[in-house]
Amino acid sequence: MIKTLAIGIWICAVALGSVYFSVQITNTKESVEPEPAMFGGLETIRGEVISIPVISTGAVQGYFLTRLSYTVDPLRTAKLSIPADELITDVLYTALVGEPVIDFPDIEVFDLEAFKTHIRDALNERVGEELFHEVIVEQIDFLSKEDIRSNVQQGRSLKNNASESHSTPPAAAAPSN
Repeated sequence: MIKTLAIGIWICAVALGSVYFSVQITNTKESVEPEPAMFGGLETIRGEVISIPVISTGAVQGYFLTRLSYTVDPLRTAKLSIPADELITDVLYTALVGEPVIDFPDIEVFDLEAFKTHIRDALNERVGEELFHEVIVEQIDFLSKEDIRSNVQQGRSLKNNASESHSTPPAAAAPSN
């Protein structure tokens, strides 16, 4: 009878132990990794094409054309007292004209990542918190005065050629019977 009692206590202990450990395992909190910034929660603001004159040695040397997009938190962007587009344009002009970020005479050493980081940091500094998460480059061009002049001259010559070909009188229509 003592053997039967010991076996019963043993079975109860094993059953209680397995229930205890299974409850502990199911109650452990899983480590939830935060979702990467590029997935969910952020909105992209597409910027306009901005043309900024490049002034060097007291004269306009050309124009810096850019279109940038920005990832932002839409709930916090809605609370801005200044429209985001106007704020972005002002910061770009300040960064590219007021604080020359790009050395235009030596444009071959342009660091795109440093440019994007500088624009993002300048925007966040202006707002006072981290609102802008990423700067996405859609277009960056630099047109010198010579490029602009040659494009204008090519446009005029194409326009003159097109007007000459349209200035010839059309052929007379055949008489109908």
